[in-house]
Amino acid sequence: MSQYHGRPTILAFYPADFSPVCGDQLTLYNEVLPEFNKFNAQLIGISVDGVWSHLAFAKDRKLRFPILSDFEPKGEVARNYGVYRKQDGMAERALFVIDKDGIIRWSYVSPIGVNPGAEGIIKALESISESR
Repeated sequence: MSQYHGRPTILAFYPADFSPVCGDQLTLYNEVLPEFNKFNAQLIGISVDGVWSHLAFAKDRKLRFPILSDFEPKGEVARNYGVYRKQDGMAERALFVIDKDGIIRWSYVSPIGVNPGAEGIIKALESISESR
């Protein structure tokens, strides 16, 4: 996270590469990336899948933002944010908007089978922008 200090950051935890809802969710974020960029925000996708899976997924979906592997120790980043589903061995479908100072300003945990969309993220970025 330190490399993104000084700019808003969006963390998008998702359960698994290539699952239908996750694919739709990250493809949507890819499409609205210009909106996130208006706020100078960095989007980062995170799941417990391995690096090779991420590379194939990012190529297949033509993603223009980084996706990080929370593979080993499995789910450590998700645990740090309180969104690891130990019983399933994967992350929740969870969103965090972090301000330029590294403070979580908004978070949302979506039902696992529901695409949370981008509206909440954009509203959070607008709120951060207005409070400057």
